[in-house]
Amino acid sequence: MRSFWKELPILVIIALALALLIKTFLVQAFSIPSDSMQDTLQRGDRVLVDKLTPWFGSEPERGEVVVFHDPGGWLGESQTKSSGPVAEGIQKALSFIGLMPSAEEKDLIKRVIAVGGDTVSCKRGGKVMVNGKPLDEPYIFPGNTPCDEKPFGPIKVPEGRIWVMGDHRQDSLDSRYHQNLNNGTVSVDDVVGRAIVIAWPINRWTTLPVPSTFDQPGLGAAAAMAPSALGVAGALPIVLWRRRRLIAKVRTEAESRPERLTADC
Repeated sequence: MRSFWKELPILVIIALALALLIKTFLVQAFSIPSDSMQDTLQRGDRVLVDKLTPWFGSEPERGEVVVFHDPGGWLGESQTKSSGPVAEGIQKALSFIGLMPSAEEKDLIKRVIAVGGDTVSCKRGGKVMVNGKPLDEPYIFPGNTPCDEKPFGPIKVPEGRIWVMGDHRQDSLDSRYHQNLNNGTVSVDDVVGRAIVIAWPINRWTTLPVPSTFDQPGLGAAAAMAPSALGVAGALPIVLWRRRRLIAKVRTEAESRPERLTADC
């Protein structure tokens, strides 16, 4: 029994170290504080966020639900409500090991609609358009329109940035409402990770896959054309140079052929 009590502190330290490691590099739990992602996410849901993939150079993709740091003023000057020293202590302890978000952190959760190189727009009465392709968005909150309350675009998303929108379009201060700062786009460096599953409450457990509308053919055509265009532009001078050499060679042979015939005679 004594040996157990001697080893217990070591076991606790190891457990905390592993929890901190998982929180920092693998997954972290976040609580949903608002209705901006309804009906996909409800207020009070706990989601697990994949923080590992970005470490390997992966960037957010269209259709993913991502958590990101406030790019600057999106959350405004929100006041933190005091919940008492005991509750605050528990939250700090749980946030340290990744089971709850920190009260000091200002993070948001939205859906990625467009990525670097894309052109995104939406007219009143129409659908959200990405690179000229309309999105079919069954995840939008029932009764909402794609953008009637806030039409936008066309906006070209810079490389290394994303355009995000909430699923509850009429209750989400997303990229549409912050175009005074980087045209409403968010830097991929501010992205904490992708929300992959609703972990709590148990009766709402489900994964958060990318909707099929983001897999439609040609959606990424604009971005995909850029490397091809550069390849063609780079190859064109080489083709022209080889053609000039071929024409010059043919002319030289044509001019020398009569001389050879005369000598043969």
